[in-house]
Amino acid sequence: MIKLTVNGEPREVDVAGDTPLLWVLRDSLGLTGTKYGCGMSLCGACTVHVDGAPTRACITPVESAAGKAVTTIEGVSPDRSHPVQRAWMEIDVPQCGYCQSGQIMSAIALLKQNPKPSDADIDAAMSGNICRCGTYPRIRKAIHRAAAIAAGLPRDTLSRATAFAQPAGTTGKEGG
Repeated sequence: MIKLTVNGEPREVDVAGDTPLLWVLRDSLGLTGTKYGCGMSLCGACTVHVDGAPTRACITPVESAAGKAVTTIEGVSPDRSHPVQRAWMEIDVPQCGYCQSGQIMSAIALLKQNPKPSDADIDAAMSGNICRCGTYPRIRKAIHRAAAIAAGLPRDTLSRATAFAQPAGTTGKEGG
């Protein structure tokens, strides 16, 4: 038996130690929010946190998570009140949604390390997460929004596009 803590609950699984954590989460524990994408740690769909660090569950043997805390998308916030989840819904990030649990888990890890990331910081941190639908601009916007939510800033503070839409001191109706 392998003992680990999953989403705050002690769990025991009777599987071979080299079984990928992804399959233990999905098949043994019924936590299907973590997705299988490539099986080679290339796409990020299977991202979970192990002791707070983003980890690709598809290549992580469950024995390496023994005695550690594993957090899946289901464990982030049951009521979807986490700033990243709130921002994802507010910005309407998903298109097909398949990659989103991994994207969210990577975004949470980024904001834990860097609460005010630049676009370059976001691009670097999220580069291992593939979105076949190409929602990268919305993902970046949602990460900025999540940082603002976590900092207690109102929605207006996010809108860079609005802030740069017209020069300061103009109404946008000049020259018309």
